[in-house]
Amino acid sequence: MSEDCCTPRRPRSVPPRRPEASACCAPRGVGDSETVCRTESIERPTTSALNLANYWDHFVARCGINRDRRRITPGLYSLDHPTPDSHVFVTANYTLSFDALRSALPSVSAHLLVLDTKGINVWCAAGKGTFGTDELVNRIEASGLRNVVRHRRLILPQLGAAGVSAHEVRKRSGFEVEYGPVRARDLPEYLKTRKATPEMRRVRFNLADRLILIPVELLGVLSPVLVIGAVLYALGHPMVSLAAIVAIIAGVVFFPILLPWLPTPNFATKGFILDALVAIPFAWAQLVSKGEIGPLVRVGWAGVCFLAMSSVTAFVCLNFTGSTPFTSRTGVRREIFTYVPVMAWMLGGAVVLAIALSFLAHRGL
Repeated sequence: MSEDCCTPRRPRSVPPRRPEASACCAPRGVGDSETVCRTESIERPTTSALNLANYWDHFVARCGINRDRRRITPGLYSLDHPTPDSHVFVTANYTLSFDALRSALPSVSAHLLVLDTKGINVWCAAGKGTFGTDELVNRIEASGLRNVVRHRRLILPQLGAAGVSAHEVRKRSGFEVEYGPVRARDLPEYLKTRKATPEMRRVRFNLADRLILIPVELLGVLSPVLVIGAVLYALGHPMVSLAAIVAIIAGVVFFPILLPWLPTPNFATKGFILDALVAIPFAWAQLVSKGEIGPLVRVGWAGVCFLAMSSVTAFVCLNFTGSTPFTSRTGVRREIFTYVPVMAWMLGGAVVLAIALSFLAHRGL
């Protein structure tokens, strides 16, 4: 969802700002058709205290509901009546990023420079380029920051370093870039010495961090899962319906929980291993099923379970490559091009084998 920078939408998470005395739009940079609004150094006031509306906004965002709308107006914000000598912190206009920063600075007077990252968090925006050098330099100019503070220092989150060239920012704006800790909650301790400890520099991805991913991923697949399950059940295949649902749920729920303990370095093979465990009950049910079909046919249906479920679970697991600190852009591309064809062949093989086995059953073989 795009926003007109000259007529910004009122932020939900901060009090309304005063009308600006004047504004005009100027190009953001060479070859960039977007514009930014040059203001007269007017800061929007905010506080470090979060209210119930903020917490509800976080909950809804974690559930993946209207995530593109979880944004505030880019620009300059004042926290607890800052002075011209107060620190300047830079963040994204994703509400969770903005709220994490301001809530980590109770009783700290500061200026908050919010970049237009299109409602994307700092880390992802740095990778996409929206939390980048051009946007930072243009936002400094647009906000009139040089007229607000006497110093020329900016404190950026460490996770934004991938998108910002510090020497280019200094060359083009005169501001020095300083990278703070990974987590906003470490800022009060960091400000005492202006040095980040090794622990402050370390990116963690513990169980709590992984559990946060489940609601948004689960709600994203819930509708198609229910439709697929209902269709398969209506066609008279209740076991197949259950297997399809379990294969998808395993990739969405079990995978982030078990991620560190699944061997192999990439997500696709981790998904194959996970599904091998999940598919065992379904394959065993086919092997011990009673009926007129022969043992070879039962083995064939067990193979269908492994092939189909493994391809589905592994594909779903690939979705987490962009949600963890374990991957890189080149690594993800390499994994997708290597394993997605394998998943397609496995699923296609399962379909062909199922058709063949159904034909044999129909012929009484």
